[in-house]
Amino acid sequence: MSKSRAIFLDRDGVINVDKSYVYKIEDFEFCEGIFETLREFQKLGFLLIIVTNQSGIGRGYYTDEDFRDLSSWKLNELKKRDIFIDALYHCNHDPDSGCECRKPAPKMLLDAKEKFDIDMENSWMIGDKKSDIDAALNAGVKNTILIAKDCSDKKGASYCVSSILDVIGIVK
Repeated sequence: MSKSRAIFLDRDGVINVDKSYVYKIEDFEFCEGIFETLREFQKLGFLLIIVTNQSGIGRGYYTDEDFRDLSSWKLNELKKRDIFIDALYHCNHDPDSGCECRKPAPKMLLDAKEKFDIDMENSWMIGDKKSDIDAALNAGVKNTILIAKDCSDKKGASYCVSSILDVIGIVK
C-alpha cells in the first residue's frame, strides 16, 4: 500500500485572515480562495492537516475550550462546503515554554506522519511565517509555500505567493 500525501496548513494567515489571537467565531474570517483551493487538494488525493501555534492559550488570552469551540465551528463550515479536514494539531504553549510541539519544532507534523503514514517528501506545507516553513523542513517536508504580500524574502520556502489560489498550480 502506498503512503499518503498531505497538505499541511497553518491556520492564521492561510485558512483565515490573521487578526491576532482569533478565538471568537465573530472574529473569524476565511481567506479569499481557501474553499476552492482546499477542494482542489482533496480532488488531487491529499490529506488536509492543519498545524497551528495557538500561544494565546498559553498566554491566557483564551482557553483550550474557546479554541475547540471555534475549531468545531470552522470544521463544520468547511464540511458544509464539502471540504473535510483529516486532522487538526495545535500547540497551546507560549513561545517561552520550551515545548516540543511549537513550530518551528516538527512534532505536530511528525505526529501526523506517524498517524497517517504520510510520505513527507511528496507532501506540502503552506504557511505564512518562517516558523511554518522551518517546521516543515525539520519534519522532512521539502515542498513549502509561503503566503506573503512581499516575496522578496521567501524565508527558506520553495515558493512564495500572494494568494492561496496561486498555490493550486504549484501543487499540481
